Amino acid sequence: MNWVEKIRNIPDYPAPGILFRDLTPLWKDPEIFRYLVETMAGKAAPWSPDMVLGIEARGFIFGAPLALALGVGFVPARKEGHLPHDTYRVEYQLEYGLASLEIHRDALEPGMRVLIVDDLLATGGTGLAACRLVEEGGGEVAGLLFAVELEGLAGRQSLTPYRVESLARLP
Repeated sequence: MNWVEKIRNIPDYPAPGILFRDLTPLWKDPEIFRYLVETMAGKAAPWSPDMVLGIEARGFIFGAPLALALGVGFVPARKEGHLPHDTYRVEYQLEYGLASLEIHRDALEPGMRVLIVDDLLATGGTGLAACRLVEEGGGEVAGLLFAVELEGLAGRQSLTPYRVESLARLP
């Protein structure tokens, strides 16, 4: 199945000079969407996660069905101010600015193995922030899993020493 060719490229979004890789065409095709979730589940199952953490917002799209496929719970990592209870918060650098992520303080139990999921790995800043949230919450990062990795931005290197997998690598 050649799903990668369905990824839409949008130049200068969300800022000039950024080439945005739009995965929404993949989610509207149920065969492709199912294939991606099942393939991710196959990669993640040997890591024995106790929980899936999805990064807002597109990480929720893969994370929630992946958690169901793995038979584990789901934790949303949200942008600052979007969670109603006490939170852990981490600030990080995006390709085009600063941002922060939060999880509820009661989302994880000590020693829990957490699979971090997002749609796309670019510079790795968001993934690294999610790792810091997991560790601050007492969990252990089982690995990070992405549908697409942009190799030219060296995100994988910024996530050393964590286990990182992606289903497709683009220049």
